[in-house]
Amino acid sequence: MPGRAPSARARCAGAILRADPAGGRVDVSAVCATARGFVYKGCGGPRVAATTTEARMTTCRWAIAAALALLAPAAARAATLQVGPGQPYAKPCAAIAAAANGDTILIDAAGDYAGDVCAVTRSGLTLRGINGRPHIDAAGQHAEGKAIWVIKGANTTVDNIEFSGCRVPDQNGAGLRVEADNLVVRHSWFHHNEMGILTGNDRSHTITIEYSEFSDNGYGDGYSHNVYVGHHALLVFRYNWSRASLSGHLLKSRAERNEVLYNRLTGEADGTESYELTFPNGGLSFVIGNLIEQPATSENSAMLDYLSEGFGGNSDDRLFVVNNTFVNNRGSGTFLAIRAATQTPAIVRNNVFWGGGTVSSQASAVLDHNVTGNADDWFVDPANYDYRLRATASALIDAGTAPGTGAGESLAPTQVYLHPVAGAARPVVGAIDVGAYEWAGDGIFDDGFEQGVRRR
Repeated sequence: MPGRAPSARARCAGAILRADPAGGRVDVSAVCATARGFVYKGCGGPRVAATTTEARMTTCRWAIAAALALLAPAAARAATLQVGPGQPYAKPCAAIAAAANGDTILIDAAGDYAGDVCAVTRSGLTLRGINGRPHIDAAGQHAEGKAIWVIKGANTTVDNIEFSGCRVPDQNGAGLRVEADNLVVRHSWFHHNEMGILTGNDRSHTITIEYSEFSDNGYGDGYSHNVYVGHHALLVFRYNWSRASLSGHLLKSRAERNEVLYNRLTGEADGTESYELTFPNGGLSFVIGNLIEQPATSENSAMLDYLSEGFGGNSDDRLFVVNNTFVNNRGSGTFLAIRAATQTPAIVRNNVFWGGGTVSSQASAVLDHNVTGNADDWFVDPANYDYRLRATASALIDAGTAPGTGAGESLAPTQVYLHPVAGAARPVVGAIDVGAYEWAGDGIFDDGFEQGVRRR
């Protein structure tokens, strides 16, 4: 507390720590040498000689103990709070209110958490579902008029939780509203909210979203989306399945840097989403190894939108679109709507553009080893969105080129999306195939997305 003097032992331990040039390693002999022969009276006040061996050893023991206590990492002192039937906390928000920075909250899927909404203010929390996936339905409630959970603490992890049903007066009620840096979301499901995830606009913030599903989010006005990331420094979006947003976008990001890797972005039957993927303010953007499908019922004829609203404070207009599979079931429109403000030619390499439409609206785009067409025998099971290659896809197999580098980084796809919300290593055999998948043999697959071993 401000104004309260530290104890003599704390001052002594602090002196010992300051005397430790290793910055965290306590040498017992050095500490004992510091304490030997003296009982410290406030570390900086007078020292009183210890007249017996026992006094000297006692001094040494408590000095070491105090120093080690101050050096102990926060993780070692973090608590685990249990939520659910028969647990100390009946609801997640009760545990969130009781938590300290760095704690882990385990939420049992057996509990009923309807209407349990709140702000998460502590930093470094891990909120994890166990014994299945716990479901938090807003049930007519919201925190701060924003979301089911409002993330205000930095370095938060949300793992294996289902969020649904959030509605707010501003028509942008989210599963998660993000107002802090370095949120990680994984293995979670956001559905039937007005927004799945909505962030703020702090340009120093980063967010990572992986192995998660987004479906049927949106108010229906075209301004609410499955995922909407504001002006952040970095978005990492990988191994996710975003589908069927209600008149909004499957993924919208205004971040300065975007890494969109190995996802399934699919409107699917009767989907009414607008863009499958949009970067309205540009930014350094890597779109690699994704399956991107537009349904016949989409409300927008473009699939990927770039720089449609000006830079908005961003400074980079480099776009890399490599080894993706684009499927346009609408039959017309534009796969890549790269707007006039974009001065740097986009790198568009090793992509499949299936169905009708213009590949790119940017005349200067570098189009390299892409394949367009609408052959019926390229993919394993298009009706079920399995766009892995069949042996008859000779136009795609071994038809790619080395992905190369962009912005000083490799553009080579190293993974593939596996359904649902998983990933696996992409095989490397011979020349790279065009699209998001390498041909891996003609086995029979239960769900169409197990990764096999490529044969020749």
